[in-house]
Amino acid sequence: MPWLYLLPALALLVVFTYVPVASMVGYSFTDWDGLTDPAFVGADNYVELFTRPELFQVFFVSLYYLAAAAVQIGLALYFAFMLSFKLRLRNLFKGILFFPYLINGVAVSFVFLYFFRPHGTLDSVLALFGAHPDKLWLGDPDLVNWSLSGVSVWRFTGLTFVLFLGAIQAIPGELYEAAELDGAGRWEIFRHIVAPGIRPIISLSVILAVSGSLAVFEIPFVMTGGAGESKTFVIQTVKLAFQFGKTGLASAAAVVLLLVVLLVTWVQRWLVPDERTDLV
Repeated sequence: MPWLYLLPALALLVVFTYVPVASMVGYSFTDWDGLTDPAFVGADNYVELFTRPELFQVFFVSLYYLAAAAVQIGLALYFAFMLSFKLRLRNLFKGILFFPYLINGVAVSFVFLYFFRPHGTLDSVLALFGAHPDKLWLGDPDLVNWSLSGVSVWRFTGLTFVLFLGAIQAIPGELYEAAELDGAGRWEIFRHIVAPGIRPIISLSVILAVSGSLAVFEIPFVMTGGAGESKTFVIQTVKLAFQFGKTGLASAAAVVLLLVVLLVTWVQRWLVPDERTDLV
């Protein structure tokens, strides 16, 4: 009987996840332009990937987003901890923090195009404080990835914040009361109660941050199209398939990205295994 209830979800999972992944793996061993019949070439696509350094140099762009993800997790954890206490207007601040995640990513990208353009919103705000940087925030190779990763922080902090807030609110209130009676400050409460209690969620957030930084696509694709040293691995893969007609090579790149994400996730789970923490 339980399998009957699981059958619709399993069918959707197989049809829309596992079958496409299997097809992608199969196409990665072919020379295919997406239109004509694919020709089997064995491991030639993988050999080309690993013998052309420029195809893997784009992975360095992910380091900017990984640094941004660390900032995102820190901000989300701080706000989730502070807003778990009884503060005035805390529900308003919760809504403000989560609202950016509700906005479509394409819309966010277009908004920040105006924010970063010359003499745009950012330059106008800096001018109020007497600063006139006169920078091409999206055109300078030294600044473009910092600007784009900053947009990522603005948009996704709300999601991480909600995960942390839910985990913190699940901790029994009696522990906070006992800690306050013992004279513990907020730092001691965070260190000895909150951090151990939400460790699985922190681990999940790190996994999502690492995998997300490796698979960034939407924001840089809309805002720069991958120009100016902002090309990510996913943007390069999409261009290989749809701009240069190398769908087989793009499939091989997607398989490599999937394996890298799985490897990083496994290493992270091995280094920081989930340990059930009983705080009751």
